[in-house]
Amino acid sequence: MGLFNKKNKDNASSSSADKYLKISMTNDGGEYTFLLKGRLDTLTSPDLEAKINDVVDDATKLILDLADLEYISSAGLRVLLGAAQAMEDKGEMVVCNLSRTVQEVFDVTGFIHLFNIE
Repeated sequence: MGLFNKKNKDNASSSSADKYLKISMTNDGGEYTFLLKGRLDTLTSPDLEAKINDVVDDATKLILDLADLEYISSAGLRVLLGAAQAMEDKGEMVVCNLSRTVQEVFDVTGFIHLFNIE
């Protein structure tokens, strides 16, 4: 029983240290730019979703800069898709500076064709 507890404790501490997302936002009129750094996954995607929801009503352009995004999961892709849908009648959404890893996820999932990517 002690072995199982030790194993679970070690796994939890190492994985939680690796899961983070830093979101920086700038605003220029109705243009909102989000710079993402870290991992956009099940644990961190609600943070981005909440920040986008806070500004989407006032936004005419939404820019998501993924240069420092190391990883994106299906939960992260869902947030980006929701943001794009929210912007459909309001203006435009741009996804830019995809890292190679994130670019591969977009390619494999077909999301590369769903967004305006710069």
